[in-house]
Amino acid sequence: MATNPKAGQRASYSDLANIPALVSAYYTLMPDISVSTQKISFGTSGHRGKALSKSFNEAHILSVTQAVCEYRASEGITGPLFLGKDTHALSTPAELSAIEVLVANGVTTMIAQDDGYVATPLVSFAILEYNKIHTEKADGIIITPSHNPPEDGGFKYNPPHGGPADEVATKWIENRANEILANDLEDANMIAYEEALKTAYIQKHDYTTPYVKALGKIVDMDAIASAGIRIGADPLGGASVAVYHKIKELYDVDMEIVNPAVDASFSFMTLDHDGKIRMDCSSPWAMASLVALKDKYDIAFGNDADSDRHGIVTPTAGLMNPNHYLSVVIWYLFSTRKEWAKGLKIGKTLVSSAMIDRVANDIGVEVLEVPVGFKWFVDGLIEGSLGMGGEESAGASFLRFDGTVWSTDKDGIILNLLAAEMLAKLKKDPSQLYAELEAKFGKAYYKRVDAPATVEEKSAIKAINPSELNLTSLAGESVENILTNASGNGAAIGGLKVIAPNGWFALRPSGTEDIYKIYAESFLSQEHLETILSEAQELVSGLL
Repeated sequence: MATNPKAGQRASYSDLANIPALVSAYYTLMPDISVSTQKISFGTSGHRGKALSKSFNEAHILSVTQAVCEYRASEGITGPLFLGKDTHALSTPAELSAIEVLVANGVTTMIAQDDGYVATPLVSFAILEYNKIHTEKADGIIITPSHNPPEDGGFKYNPPHGGPADEVATKWIENRANEILANDLEDANMIAYEEALKTAYIQKHDYTTPYVKALGKIVDMDAIASAGIRIGADPLGGASVAVYHKIKELYDVDMEIVNPAVDASFSFMTLDHDGKIRMDCSSPWAMASLVALKDKYDIAFGNDADSDRHGIVTPTAGLMNPNHYLSVVIWYLFSTRKEWAKGLKIGKTLVSSAMIDRVANDIGVEVLEVPVGFKWFVDGLIEGSLGMGGEESAGASFLRFDGTVWSTDKDGIILNLLAAEMLAKLKKDPSQLYAELEAKFGKAYYKRVDAPATVEEKSAIKAINPSELNLTSLAGESVENILTNASGNGAAIGGLKVIAPNGWFALRPSGTEDIYKIYAESFLSQEHLETILSEAQELVSGLL
């Protein structure tokens, strides 16, 4: 897809969502269950949609919350439910709708004190902390469309393990929610919001302070503070605003918070590659304003709206490619976390850079390669068999210093702070450290291409049979492996990965958009990468 001419420019008035119209549509428009795009559909991380397109409206949230209540009852989950939300315009209306259903179903619901915003990693942290000491297990809901545009809404369910629900749970919830939706909400229990707040089922909870106080157990906050490095933190107007204020207060770090105001239109943003407002902290266009300030700070970083993604900005290189940073994180963590048990593995999605494999091989650590989706790392993080798990889309988490679990969902805050720890202790920023890895293991050329695809075309990509492809070479090299299941856990990719000695590509349809994605990497040259992409696109053309 071509880059929009306005990419990287500050949003203008004409780029802003009409927030009153958006909220009005949430309450007044009714979805048509016979239209597939207006049904509830869980992708890799929950249901996402738009109120104006009748895919994220009050009826959806009432239905899916009722389905969650029924699911947790069927699973014997009787503890409290931790409820988080980000700063998107539809998140607060959806929170109110969810509360009406949760209370009517007798679910003790932990909402943020002072009606604050709660980031995804804080919900995961709260669930795990509660379940350490209680027999009645807690779970959670996070109302967020992540980094998506301001007009979008999202709803995620995290069971008692604290991470994203697996496919069995999401399919159960999705199917039941659509039944409720189709039955005009007759099965949805509801109580008026004002009445719900008066009940004992609603409890105020401080999500921020316990999380921030515990940060010293996973990141060397003392080293960061004592080094006196100048830090720029950009929450991109998202749910991490209060977290960074609390970090400044408790750890006395030299940190300036950029874009601290919450503005549902996100009018301070620079436009993403396609000319849309998108709080994607891994996008150089969306992060252009922070990158412009890179020389003002020793290290700077950003988060998306629900703070599960990280974006690292250094004076030496600007915004780091997420794959580059993950490679550095792996090298650094497995070199410095001396209390970690021997034999811990690295969790890696199959579309992440092969630089990770080269680093892992050099330091003698096994890689567990899984399909796209952070849910595949949950068990390993809880069990303590994975030292860290990370995705190419700038989402990761890792273990505490003592080797115990911190979060089982992506945590962009700790990944950002880890960059500051590296600089404080090694006197080199992550970009400089990656340059050293590149000098040792070679330069990686990586690219992702998105292309439009119908439902039928996406199904064709999912159903690829490698034995029918007659694919023996890739960009002049012999094909070593063709995968439709991930090598680490045997789970279906939902597409295809083709591997050669110095390059690879992967195909997969999007779970939430009408597109398919091609990921490719070369360790030879940019030209070699383009050849890999061209051959991958030819393969897709032959299928569709």
